[in-house]
Amino acid sequence: MKVQGLVMSGAAMVLAVSALMTQPAAAADPKLVVFVSPNPIGVNDFLKLAKAGTEKAAAALGGTAKAYESTDPTTIRQNLEAAAKEAGVVVAVGFEFNDVLPEVAKAHPDTKFLLVDSCPQTLAPNIFCSVFREYEATFLAGAEAGLTTKTGKVGAIGALDIPFLHRYTDPFLAGAKHVKPDVQTAETLWIGGNNPFSDPARGQQRAAVLVSDDVDRVMAAGAGSNGGIFKGLGDLDGAAAFGVDVNQCKQAPGAVMDNVEKRTDVVIEKGVAGIAKGDQPQVAALGLAEGGMTLTGLEDGVAESGCLIADYPDAIAKVKALRDEIVAGTLKVADPMQLAK
Repeated sequence: MKVQGLVMSGAAMVLAVSALMTQPAAAADPKLVVFVSPNPIGVNDFLKLAKAGTEKAAAALGGTAKAYESTDPTTIRQNLEAAAKEAGVVVAVGFEFNDVLPEVAKAHPDTKFLLVDSCPQTLAPNIFCSVFREYEATFLAGAEAGLTTKTGKVGAIGALDIPFLHRYTDPFLAGAKHVKPDVQTAETLWIGGNNPFSDPARGQQRAAVLVSDDVDRVMAAGAGSNGGIFKGLGDLDGAAAFGVDVNQCKQAPGAVMDNVEKRTDVVIEKGVAGIAKGDQPQVAALGLAEGGMTLTGLEDGVAESGCLIADYPDAIAKVKALRDEIVAGTLKVADPMQLAK
């Protein structure tokens, strides 16, 4: 064997190979924050927001950020393991990480993990969860639907029929009933298929089913599939959807009444900062009171938001009063995930 121009004996070669094999792996960068997505980011506003939050969190630490996009359970594990080896903090988003994260975290005890929007049943000391009380804000969106519907029919479309997404669909219908007891609620439809969170075509098909039954207010909990839902509602004059995660009103002018905003970027910024300082609670739940959830129509700038709710100031006032009741604890909104247990 030749090494740098020298001929090595068999014994020397064994020693050289042994030395190479026992060299320590490159140390992780404590100021590197890596975002691992459960799906391709693409048109998914929620994942784009998470990526942006990771970048801001890393900048606040004086560090750098990277993003690994996954496509299936295999790449989720591969990306999570790769990130764990090189980063000080790994940010993951979604229920897709619930099973694999405890295993990877155990194998990499010096790496900190922030899981957003879900939390595994088994928590290791280096796993932190930031979750949301989505049902509070979707209840308010349902109230807006009940206060603005012209046909008296409301409905919901979700990506997958799983307990978590019922936090969007069930409280929406309950909120509509709360302000308009005689409102008719359609059976919730699910996008399903191979890519339920990013399938606008199937989203449009589901919307067509609802508008054919004169449903004119629809909760659109389809993430990247929402564009299709918005388009499908155009077949019924005056029909409008409620978007999710960010302000989607300008994405489909005239088709979106309001949005259930989930401030994922802010939660990631705060979570990573808390981990760095050592004062982050292992599980943090954020709702209306903490500013983790809101409606676009309840915030400043609604007149410029592009949302149809701006034309209903009386409805906004009533929903703000409901929000204050929820924050004060005088109005209780049921959590569908707890009811499912």
